[in-house]
Amino acid sequence: MAVLVWDWNGKAALVLVSLCVLLTCPTAGGDWYGGAIRVKAGQSIQAAIDTAHPGQLILVAAATYAEQLTITTDGLRLVGKGAILVPPSSTVENTCSGLAGPETEAGICITGQDIELADFVVEHRKVLSVGQPVQGVLVTGFEVQGFSGLDIAVVGGQDVQVKGNTLYDGAQYGCLTVGSKNTHVDANNVASTGDPLFIGICMDDMSDVRVTKNHVAGYTVGLCIQTNGAYVYANEVADACYGAFVDPATTSAQVIGNHISNGNPFCASVPDGALIGIAMLGAFDTQVQANLVEGMTIAGTSNGSAAGIAILNDPVTGLVSANNSVVGNVLRNNDLDIFVETPGHGNVVEGNQCSTPAELCS
Repeated sequence: MAVLVWDWNGKAALVLVSLCVLLTCPTAGGDWYGGAIRVKAGQSIQAAIDTAHPGQLILVAAATYAEQLTITTDGLRLVGKGAILVPPSSTVENTCSGLAGPETEAGICITGQDIELADFVVEHRKVLSVGQPVQGVLVTGFEVQGFSGLDIAVVGGQDVQVKGNTLYDGAQYGCLTVGSKNTHVDANNVASTGDPLFIGICMDDMSDVRVTKNHVAGYTVGLCIQTNGAYVYANEVADACYGAFVDPATTSAQVIGNHISNGNPFCASVPDGALIGIAMLGAFDTQVQANLVEGMTIAGTSNGSAAGIAILNDPVTGLVSANNSVVGNVLRNNDLDIFVETPGHGNVVEGNQCSTPAELCS
């Protein structure tokens, strides 16, 4: 994904943001059909994963675990009870190694079998094919901290749920789902605790991704939308350069009921920097509805510009944004509430509570 900067007078530039063990065995709490595997402090979560049967529950007790986890078992339910996952002293190679660039790793890698990946160019490696998806996995209740690439990644999954986790300081991504179907990313807290990092949550799936009720803060791009038909609902994004970014050629995304607030002033401190709450760049048939976008302002800086919602062309591919709908949103305390600069047909902007420009506001 290329990040757009704009001076609102027709000058555009593209900037790539560069800001992507203990081995004792766990105890078994019962048989395959009814019992959970319980992992206690000082034991290995991965050892439990490796012994689990499809559909089994793993309960991980409160403690700090220096591990990378790889999940390939269908139906596995991995539940943290105050468990904190941090990078181990030595890395473990799996599908997610190098996914977000050379020498990057993931904290939790949920992966199908026989994944064919494209070479890394920017952002992350694309999934070319999936031999066999991993199905029905749930990961919940974990705090994952400080992995070099991604805190949690789903690669070649189907019906995977990443729910109710706290993801801190994933250097390139808090959470990425790629090459998957029907991933649900719900009610996670994703944050950078220091300088802005790259992308909070990104969806680059084959179909049917749902990203709902997450809190994202301190990432350059809060929500990266690269899946046709993505459903992005009721998320809270703050302290970002781009709250939600709908990528070129993405079709029929739904961005509904989100709260985007308080753009990061860092973004406007670079030459021609920009803050945009919701950006559509060469996107088609996007539905942007019932969102609250506020605090996109460069006040106190001499560079850049800021807007609440923007519909723009993609100057790299030449794609023209068309048939996008911006309806029933509330925009306030932004330098410019709505900005439309595209010759694309069928874009509808109506019924939005805002003030600038007057002709696009009600």
